[in-house]
Amino acid sequence: MSATTAPGGPSEDGAQIIPLHAATGREDGPPGDRNADDRLAEVLAFLRRRLAGEYEIDEFGFDPDLNDTVLLELLRPLYRHWFRVETVGLENVPADSGALVVANHSGTLPMDALMLQVALHDEAHRPLRLLGAHLVYQLPVLGHLARKSGHTLACREDADRLLRKGELVGVFPEGFKGIGKPFSERYRLQRFGRGGFVASAIHAGVPIIPCAIVGAEEIYPKIGDFRSLARLLGLPYLPITPFFPWLGPLGLVPLPSKWMISFGEPIRTDEYGPDDADDPMLVFDLTDHVRETIQGQLDALRLRRGPAFPVA
Repeated sequence: MSATTAPGGPSEDGAQIIPLHAATGREDGPPGDRNADDRLAEVLAFLRRRLAGEYEIDEFGFDPDLNDTVLLELLRPLYRHWFRVETVGLENVPADSGALVVANHSGTLPMDALMLQVALHDEAHRPLRLLGAHLVYQLPVLGHLARKSGHTLACREDADRLLRKGELVGVFPEGFKGIGKPFSERYRLQRFGRGGFVASAIHAGVPIIPCAIVGAEEIYPKIGDFRSLARLLGLPYLPITPFFPWLGPLGLVPLPSKWMISFGEPIRTDEYGPDDADDPMLVFDLTDHVRETIQGQLDALRLRRGPAFPVA
């Protein structure tokens, strides 16, 4: 077996075989373990691939090479050193088959979506295809980068196509109601919409992975809202926090809360037929079950984490 395909472990002569990433050709070890020389070599190899056109972009605009080498690399300092993210229950994430990761949403800015993406890429070695709101793709730079990092529009058609391809898809059913809620309602799940994510999972016959994220609620404590200005700008909300807008750009620096991400036991949908996705009562019951499961995970995970800002 060659070094580029081995899943890791010793070779016949006793040497350690380290697998290479399919998109970038680099070693698949923990990103935080690479030294400066390794990272420089990766950057130079990345530039060579870009100049030679040796990279692929899928039908949704996902660019794995750019995402792995540049976009996720920019997020890792936040993930590892600022929020000090810990993960629980990674064994519940399928290794190579389709699944729908359903998570709570919070934090005023959708930082939780990005940290979840890093967690699954670095810890479970799977790219997460996030489903985003229309507003994201109306913003020129942000919309373009979202597509490059594997995100796509939160619609049933895109979700079904990705799940049928065996992708790991992420969704936040609370939407803007979740990330825009006041600090006084932290860790209380908002309504989960009409259950479109459940219908997509049933159609594709993939499991739903309930996911709880603790820590995002404290990064931008929302204590008020510039509602009139938000409507004028076409935004769902424009938050007031203890630091924004009073400290200007410094108020946009997230507070260094301690994060934990938990992946619960899969909720199977393969026992249903495709027609069941159009049964509103079944979809409602499953949606409510997923919501209650995540709320229970959140309550338990908050106790496990302890203080949001622990004294080191």
